[in-house]
Amino acid sequence: MDTATNSINVTLDLGVHMNYTIRTMEDSDYDEVYKLWTTIHGFAMRSLDDSEAGVKSFLKRNPGLSVVAVSEGKIVGAILVGHDGRRACFYHVCVHEDYRKHGIGKAMASEAMMRLKEEGINKVQLVAFKDNELGNGFWQAEQWIMREDLNVYDFTLNEENITAFNK
Repeated sequence: MDTATNSINVTLDLGVHMNYTIRTMEDSDYDEVYKLWTTIHGFAMRSLDDSEAGVKSFLKRNPGLSVVAVSEGKIVGAILVGHDGRRACFYHVCVHEDYRKHGIGKAMASEAMMRLKEEGINKVQLVAFKDNELGNGFWQAEQWIMREDLNVYDFTLNEENITAFNK
């Protein structure tokens, strides 16, 4: 990892040469990351949490943890990463559909987990929608454990924070 820029360069040749960089997500990446989110089928975004102000606030609370993948000058993947001092969570993990199957998701997750370990965080979780077969398959292939011993509950504190799904 290049500690001066908080990035790693990865080159893969899986029949098609793919060169990309994993780096820290910056406030200035918001427009491009949001545009990426809108291209992902079945992706859910919240009107307030995923607004520019909401994401910038999240990045400020969790400095240096969230990552993006950049290929040919374009953001092609992203993970919002945060923790409460005990457990971390990945939010909005995505790779542009044209760039999948090149190790980008795995590289981003590995980089984010390394950053969390450096902060003394020992566990990370994420939420994947049950009908997200591609995402669930990815996490299972990466040896993540689907918990069946607990339920996840939400309570809405602000009714204006509306969730919308991409088609």
